[in-house]
Amino acid sequence: MTTPVPFTSDDTARLAAALDQAVADGATPGGVIALGTLGDAPRFLTSGRIADELGDAAPGADTVYDIASLTKVVATWPLVCQAIDAELLTQAAPVREFLPPIDGPAPSGEATIEQLLTHTAGLRAATRLDHYRGTHQPLHELLCREPLEAEPPAEHRYVNRGYILLGLALAHTHRRPLDELARALWDDLGMTGTTYGPVARGPRVAPTDRRLPGAPRIWGQAHDDNAALLGGVAGHAGVFSTARDLARYAAHLIDPATRLHGWLRASALPFAPIEAGLDRGLSWICAPGNVAYHHGFTGTSLYLAPTAGRYLAICTNAVYHGEARRRIAPLRALALKTVTAT
Repeated sequence: MTTPVPFTSDDTARLAAALDQAVADGATPGGVIALGTLGDAPRFLTSGRIADELGDAAPGADTVYDIASLTKVVATWPLVCQAIDAELLTQAAPVREFLPPIDGPAPSGEATIEQLLTHTAGLRAATRLDHYRGTHQPLHELLCREPLEAEPPAEHRYVNRGYILLGLALAHTHRRPLDELARALWDDLGMTGTTYGPVARGPRVAPTDRRLPGAPRIWGQAHDDNAALLGGVAGHAGVFSTARDLARYAAHLIDPATRLHGWLRASALPFAPIEAGLDRGLSWICAPGNVAYHHGFTGTSLYLAPTAGRYLAICTNAVYHGEARRRIAPLRALALKTVTAT
């Protein structure tokens, strides 16, 4: 049985100072850190403000953030695990078997569910769905017919299009839209503040960047271009959530009494090396100390240490300042070190 290792007052002080520093450095207008241990209520650290457009309004546990690629582990990964349990998907089978029929060769469609989850399918790295505008073929067919860049199982290469295919496969096998599947999952977990976009812009929603000088900010719409082209609903991006909901989700994942925990244990085993000390599991990055984590491009992160009964989530809209997003790297590094320490 897991014996939780509580965060210390020094831990929280260092994290609060790092979040304050990120705001002071202009890395993000503000942000929220949720941290907690198994069986205890989460604690929320906040700093800064949501956005200039909202004046001095401070972010909080219920501020809604575009979580970008955390979609992969908050929506697609658990839904794939559910589908494997229900024998609707098979981990070792090609993804084309779970999509509408495709006549003829489909090289990318031969990638297995496992290879897509672990970013080892050898798919094209750059995802530009705008190149398919004006075509009449269905998206799954266009993606599956693409040539591979490497024969699978290939070296790890982070690719969004694999999760787009997984989202399409989930919708097809269930005969239900991806956002409906995700809504049912989140409702079961009590994650009422989590949804696929678009969401109505307002004082609780953190905007992201503006693509052109003087243009309105992206606000309540998916920041990711490809997710936006798909109407905001995709397997790789498009989900909005709150620090409170990410804490609730993380608590389920580290709880040995839940099915989610069983999936996490199986998914946090190393499948493919990323770099020294880091491996890719099924969706998750695996770090020393039995830690699993994932980042979102907009400035979000989720860290899980099930052995220590700890979790930590970061919610920021760091893309608000464009390239300043890289300045949250020290905060992310400290978060990983803190959740790992025992």
